[in-house]
Amino acid sequence: MTKNIKIHPTAVVDPAAELDSSVSIGAYTVIEKNVQIGADSRIDAHTIISGPAIIGKRNKIGSFACIGAAPQDIHYQDEPTLLTIGNDNWIREYTSMHRGSPGGKGVTVIGNNNLLMAYCHVAHDCQLADNIIMVNNATLGGHVEIGNRANIGGMVAVHQFIRIGEYSFIGGMSGISMDVPPYIIVAGIRNKMKIRGINRIGLKRAGFKAKTIKNLSRAFNIIFKNPDMLLQEALAEAINEIPDCKAVRHLVNFFKESNRNVMRLSIDD
Repeated sequence: MTKNIKIHPTAVVDPAAELDSSVSIGAYTVIEKNVQIGADSRIDAHTIISGPAIIGKRNKIGSFACIGAAPQDIHYQDEPTLLTIGNDNWIREYTSMHRGSPGGKGVTVIGNNNLLMAYCHVAHDCQLADNIIMVNNATLGGHVEIGNRANIGGMVAVHQFIRIGEYSFIGGMSGISMDVPPYIIVAGIRNKMKIRGINRIGLKRAGFKAKTIKNLSRAFNIIFKNPDMLLQEALAEAINEIPDCKAVRHLVNFFKESNRNVMRLSIDD
């Protein structure tokens, strides 16, 4: 362990942990062996970080967080699985993140520039991309995949093995049991989930051009507002009507690549 790290005298840091010399460790925090923490990261008081875990640069982890614990999997037998966290993430107080499982990918992955607010939970084998926001008490079951710039509201519960597309927005207290396509807004309680429309505000903030947003709106009307049309017919029509839009192709491919049902037919007019 590097000398002269900013460690509070009440913290417990395993000598085998690898911490950059600029890392700050708060009071009563516990850093176990097989943990790596990159430059300029800050770990607040009473946090527990277990290994194997690799944490990148400039991350902020709030008080009472539990990072890198064993997966909540009844088949887990202390196999060496992993949690990786990229750079510039802000992980707020009481958040929990678990390592991967042998029956899954073996690794839980958190990308860059994500904000996980208080009491969020990321289960084993989840794969989070970049610039994601998870609001207080949002919970991910195992093996969930979340695309770039998705926004997940407070107290949202996401079923295991779900995919959430990039730039999507999920309203608070929603229950997600089907894949959520990219670029759209959804909200509701379990079997009352509704698709609200294109995430226009999120797309504008992300720098999407007006033409692209217009094309996505056209594709939305074809795919989501034709419940009597077979899905494959609707997807083909969207591509035929808007052949030159990368975002529309991505939306269509999301449906084609899904191994589960994709949210489509519950429309809020």
